[in-house]
Amino acid sequence: MDAVVDNRTLLQLKDTGRMRRLIGRALMLAGVTAAIIGGMVFWLAGGRYVSTDDAYVEANKLMVSSDVSGLVLEVDVKEGQAVHKGDVLFKLDPRPFEIALANAKSQLAQSAQTIRSMEQDYKRMLSDIDAQRAQVQWAQTNYDRQLALIKIGGTAQSNVDQAQAALGTANAQIASLQQQAQVQLAKLGGVVGIPTERHPEYLQAQAAVDEAARQLDHTVVKAPFDGVVTQVAALQPGAMIVSSLASFMPTSAVGLVSSADKWVQANLKETDLTYVHPGQPVEIAIDTYPDHVFHGTVAAIAPATGAMFSVLPAQNSSANWVKVVQRLSVKIAFDPGEDTSMVRAGMSVTAGIDTGHKRKLSDLY
Repeated sequence: MDAVVDNRTLLQLKDTGRMRRLIGRALMLAGVTAAIIGGMVFWLAGGRYVSTDDAYVEANKLMVSSDVSGLVLEVDVKEGQAVHKGDVLFKLDPRPFEIALANAKSQLAQSAQTIRSMEQDYKRMLSDIDAQRAQVQWAQTNYDRQLALIKIGGTAQSNVDQAQAALGTANAQIASLQQQAQVQLAKLGGVVGIPTERHPEYLQAQAAVDEAARQLDHTVVKAPFDGVVTQVAALQPGAMIVSSLASFMPTSAVGLVSSADKWVQANLKETDLTYVHPGQPVEIAIDTYPDHVFHGTVAAIAPATGAMFSVLPAQNSSANWVKVVQRLSVKIAFDPGEDTSMVRAGMSVTAGIDTGHKRKLSDLY
């Protein structure tokens, strides 16, 4: 009886072991199948999203200076102050420029008087030419008379020579007057009687007045766009501003960072840009605000890599050349509805671009 029980127990144990092996194989097969399916799903979904943490917030920024040189009279803004386009940032001492403008205006008035005087001189020269023509005619008549008298012995040869010399002198004088009149007419621009405002000399003096007025206007430096002022401490009353046109770089200025025009500049690997193009949606995560996701759109892709603008190009023909994946700059614009008032230029960003691309099984072949 005990033997029969032992046999049954042994059979039951064998059946249990066989069942466990079957279940283990089934679970293994299911795991492998799930892994394959998961891998396929991951592969098919992969390539749709492109992300990078080599991205930063950018904004229009400018060191606002002036194209005229002068001493700073007053600074009208403070560090971190928000300003609007047209708001005064600082002023230069206007006195030298006011003096220059007054001098230019006096030169303009003087040029107008000079032009009128030149016209009167030209008219006088024409009168002198007419008077000299009468002298030439008289000298010619006298010379002809002396020639007629010498033929009949009615005068001496010296009188003929004297009349001939007087005629030559009269002709030379009228030629000189005509030449002087031509020079004066050339100074008048070749035309007499044109409005003074159209005369070249007057236009030159008027241009000097306009330039002096422009320089005086530029002693008041205004914000070229809406933004936040920075680096004000570098500019104090009494500081000397050197014109950027004179020194090729300003010696002092006020920094201005745009408060409206902000974007993200992302540097993506060239191998990640296969399916990226302008207009695609982007999720923007700024390190400063980890709990908030901003939304944007791909605005533009750089036409060349950063290496192409390098002073020393990376390409070389030596045998030790190593291929390096290049990066291209991608501009990402914030969506119009996004509040970027707290976003600052230079903040670190992680950008994820939804290319919308989906892989196909046929891509495996």
